[in-house]
Amino acid sequence: MMMGSNGGGPDEGIGRRRFLGYVVAAPTLVVATELNLTPTSDVGLPSPELTELLDLNDMMTAAALPTSGLISVEVNQDGTVSFALPRAEVGQGITTSTAMLIAEEMAVPLERVRVTLADARPELVFNQLTGGSNTTIATYVPIRVAAAIARNRLLATAATELGSAVTDLTLKAGVITNRSGRSVDIGALAEKAASTRTQQVSVELTSRENFTVIGRPHNRIDALDAVTGRKKFAMDLDVPDAKPTMVCRPPTINGKVGSVANLAEVRAMPGVTDVVTISTGVAVRARTFGQCIDAVRALRVSWKSGTAEGTSDETVLRKLEAAELPLGLKPLTPTVEGKFTFYFRSNSALEPNCAIADVRAGRAEIWSALKSPLTAKQTIAAKLGLPVGSVTVHVTEGGGSFGRKLFFDAALEAAEVSQKIGKPVKLMWHRADDSRQGRTHPMATSRVRAAYLGNTVLSYKQRHTSVSTDLGHGLGEIITAMAARLPVGDIGFSQTFFHLSQAMSYNFGASSQLLNETDKSFNTGSMRNVYSPDVTCARELIVDQLAAKMGKDPYRFRHDFLRDDRSRAVLAKVAEVGAWGRSMQAGTAQGIAFHAEYKAVSAVLVEIDCRPETVNRPIRDGVAGPRVTKMVIAVDVGLAVNPRGLEAQMMGCAMDGIALALTSSLHLRDGYFLEASWDNYFYTRQWNTPPELRIIVMPSTSEEPGGAGELGVAASLAAVACAYGRATGTMPTSFPINHGTLSFTPKPTVPPIPPSPTDGLNHAR
Repeated sequence: MMMGSNGGGPDEGIGRRRFLGYVVAAPTLVVATELNLTPTSDVGLPSPELTELLDLNDMMTAAALPTSGLISVEVNQDGTVSFALPRAEVGQGITTSTAMLIAEEMAVPLERVRVTLADARPELVFNQLTGGSNTTIATYVPIRVAAAIARNRLLATAATELGSAVTDLTLKAGVITNRSGRSVDIGALAEKAASTRTQQVSVELTSRENFTVIGRPHNRIDALDAVTGRKKFAMDLDVPDAKPTMVCRPPTINGKVGSVANLAEVRAMPGVTDVVTISTGVAVRARTFGQCIDAVRALRVSWKSGTAEGTSDETVLRKLEAAELPLGLKPLTPTVEGKFTFYFRSNSALEPNCAIADVRAGRAEIWSALKSPLTAKQTIAAKLGLPVGSVTVHVTEGGGSFGRKLFFDAALEAAEVSQKIGKPVKLMWHRADDSRQGRTHPMATSRVRAAYLGNTVLSYKQRHTSVSTDLGHGLGEIITAMAARLPVGDIGFSQTFFHLSQAMSYNFGASSQLLNETDKSFNTGSMRNVYSPDVTCARELIVDQLAAKMGKDPYRFRHDFLRDDRSRAVLAKVAEVGAWGRSMQAGTAQGIAFHAEYKAVSAVLVEIDCRPETVNRPIRDGVAGPRVTKMVIAVDVGLAVNPRGLEAQMMGCAMDGIALALTSSLHLRDGYFLEASWDNYFYTRQWNTPPELRIIVMPSTSEEPGGAGELGVAASLAAVACAYGRATGTMPTSFPINHGTLSFTPKPTVPPIPPSPTDGLNHAR
């Protein structure tokens, strides 16, 4: 429950409000939060913009609040502070920012804070889903409140120990000192500060002007382990007798096993311990992954048809066009119109999809990097026929996600294999599995019409049509996950996600953005930023066309039509730092774009080189195409907890945007994707990374953090697209721009796994 300190009203900052929490009965000091907050907006009613009143992040935060009191901070006898974060660390740096919140409120060194990832905890309900740039927003206050209660409890205990008044004590670097110089480490107080009964207390948080950790740049707490190979991912765990396991998968999407001609022969291959048919293919367990690959390649399987049999890019595009919602009657005033196509893109992370499972009689234990561990736990329990309480799901750190780890197919497969053979398994997908049978960002079209007259935009209509986005993870637990899979429920979920995440940031008169989805044949997912990259790219290209029709500079046009000062400020900053409007050679140009989401705003300026000598430069096994030579990104996320981590996030967003605009896509033919690994899938490579990249974190405009994890993707894609249009004189309408050129020889689908490459050293430099 939130209470005003000294009669304070709702306009007071977080640091000037008093919160309630609990000292929990435990052997050492454990504290938790009690919160009953309602997300608020400083926008007056009524508002023409839905996301200013309630956005997707608000909804996720509100869903998480009721169980925030179940998240606790613990002080240990060695002077460290422990916290089990109920979210998934997949490279975005949330363990570091979480440690910073605790270090701030408890005045302990960052290196003394131990942040781990919590196992699946069903009692948290909606409070263990990682997505939508929501982690820092949803946990910012609860973690700080718990840490502040621990601080006060330690100070009160130290006052007794040192024979001093609490007001005469200082807490610094984990040591409490009185005015006479006597001191005690918080570790020595961990037991004495503990409580034999749970009791409610109130606390005031550190005020913004007294921050010494929050808002300061900090390196990742796991950076050294990551670059030296000591960081532990799922495949690094030493679970007794969990041997390597891989699956022979169908040649087309979601095909099923008909029969296997040579089971006995494959079971007799070197190192192979088990071969068993499962719901998604034929699983092989062996001593090494190399032996698994050999066995998978040797299997002779007769396959049944898959869900996308005979489909291609062309057939899916025709289906999308048939499902496009009408734009309505064309107005009598001048209009600008465009139709844009966005092809399938891979959701694969650099870390292959993987999980460990140990299923025995009456119990199961799972290890995997999971962003919806509760749905995983509940679904796995149902699959195995076990009570939910008999399934333990450990969340491991993951090497990337892009939304991929919202799904737990590897964990479900591993559990199925382990149950069938009665042995632990360490299951890993092959790169070809990830590309061909993994999650993809849906193919989509976006149609836009903007009407204008003189210097006024009268209306803006956008109709986005997409292959169905699988939101079967729901809000992180089984009930909403099941609802999202129902024939009608999935429509409700996708519409909710779309309308609560798509903001109209310009004063464009009567505006409407509508979604229609079709075709559930594919394994899709909420790739980073979900609908926003495609929707924003289409919009910003039309904005450039509007500016041209009105005879205005693209930057000035945006600046004049943006709805608030924060938005104009980030746009002005990239224009200033990027020297917008400077003279450039023919075939090169600048592009600028804007995107807002989740209480945060971003702007991107790029420079692109589309000259023939650049477009046609030789690239081994790839299409070169245009190159982005310069990129400037400015973001305002409200309060930036860790500006250095935010910069890293935006660098990743920049690379995503370049890839989506120029190079990265999957080619669908005859019911399967042609790409079979990263050597075929052209994410932004070193040869396509801008030599000049500048990230600007704007001064904080809020007491609270906004969403940052996905913020820069949409504007980066849009800016590259706009720059390409200006450099070539033709607005691009199909993405990525090089999709039409197949630059590799597709690998066979039978066997489903290509042979391991042996020529790597031939290309070393």
